Amino acid sequence: MESISGRSNGGRPTSGSPEGRTFSRRWVLGAGAGALLGTGLTACGSDDGPGGGGGGTLTAFVYGDDAVKVQQAAVERFNSSAAAKSADGRVKLEKVPGSDYSAKLRTAMGSPSAPDIFFNWGGGSIKAYQEAKQLVDLTDTIEGDPVLKDGFLPAVLAAGGLGDRRYGIPMRGMQPVILFYNKSVFAEHKLRPPTTWAELQDVNATLKAAKITPFALGGADTWTELMWLEYLVDRVGGPQVFARIQGGDASGWGDPAVLKAAETVRELVDDGAFGSKFSSVSYVNGGAPAVFAKGKAAMHLMGSWEYSTQLGKFPSFAKNNLGWCAFPTVEGGTGDIRNVVGNPTNYWSVNARTKNKDAAIAFLKDCASETYAKALVANGDIPTTSNAAKLLDASPNPEFARFQYEMVEKAPAFTLSWDQALGADVATPMLTEINKLFVGKSSPAEFVAALKELK
Repeated sequence: MESISGRSNGGRPTSGSPEGRTFSRRWVLGAGAGALLGTGLTACGSDDGPGGGGGGTLTAFVYGDDAVKVQQAAVERFNSSAAAKSADGRVKLEKVPGSDYSAKLRTAMGSPSAPDIFFNWGGGSIKAYQEAKQLVDLTDTIEGDPVLKDGFLPAVLAAGGLGDRRYGIPMRGMQPVILFYNKSVFAEHKLRPPTTWAELQDVNATLKAAKITPFALGGADTWTELMWLEYLVDRVGGPQVFARIQGGDASGWGDPAVLKAAETVRELVDDGAFGSKFSSVSYVNGGAPAVFAKGKAAMHLMGSWEYSTQLGKFPSFAKNNLGWCAFPTVEGGTGDIRNVVGNPTNYWSVNARTKNKDAAIAFLKDCASETYAKALVANGDIPTTSNAAKLLDASPNPEFARFQYEMVEKAPAFTLSWDQALGADVATPMLTEINKLFVGKSSPAEFVAALKELK
């Protein structure tokens, strides 16, 4: 089964072609929990478990992209440390190609060769494993260990869990969704980044009068449309609206905030905010970034990897004219402008069958270290560690790095992207309904009714 959204490269765009930077930007857990259980997750009671004996070598599955060098260095550092000797364990990193990661993890977790530790996206991506009792609940471990409890931004730790329980330790950079704008276009038309919906509508009117499309949108890739609903629902009703849905209450789709967000989307589309051809423009092939960089569109709502994408394709634009700001508030809404949506980060989780939990936890603690955070910064990532702020001057773009870090640090809530927070059995039809809303094949009311039927 293909990824429902095509964005799962482990948390950051990679170099190379546009496809290389954005294809598999997100990950989906195969065909959902039912299929996972059908492929052998219930085999977790076997006596043959990971880790081999009381000590020895622990296997860690990791998404095998360009960023894996940070995790490789961490493994080498741990294996030569006193902590490894004390816990009588070493870690072996198994790099799994991105296109094969979800399938290989799914198969391995139902076999005697399951990994002790594995890379994931938190939320819905681990729900089936949690339901099959294959995960170590790290909540009490984190609360009782100052290194883990105080080592990461609270919003990021929370976003990787399920309910009020923690099953993951942050291990890569943050990826919030940001409203980017073309500073040259804004200066030419004497515009300021909007902080309220009324201001955004005024900006749109000025741009349309100048025959400039307000927003680039790669509507051929539905996940780009999803970002608009994620922020609008948050700004109208607050993060608790989607939290209810993520918790399994499908009636939450009937919250007035969801209908209001859908109505607002239709108003934007009908008003020409995305132009008339957005549904045939792709992000994956570089179409939407090009429209934005060339000034044909003035703004672009996109994940923080947009900076890397623009730097690779349009370096002059990225360095001189790319601006960024928070998504505006919506009049009458209850959502805080500091709330963030997107991909908080990637996580390490521990297999409940590991025979050396102490060594696994000792290895995870390295992710909170300054050495680990420095390696992420050098790789162009923004760490989610609480000590990262002082390290960001070494980033390729310190100003953008600080903006991202402070955005997440100050966020009262960081909502995981809906198609990652929900299982694929819900996320796949949800994306279909979102696309129908954007292209006018369903009304806002029909959109809400369809989502309420998703279980």
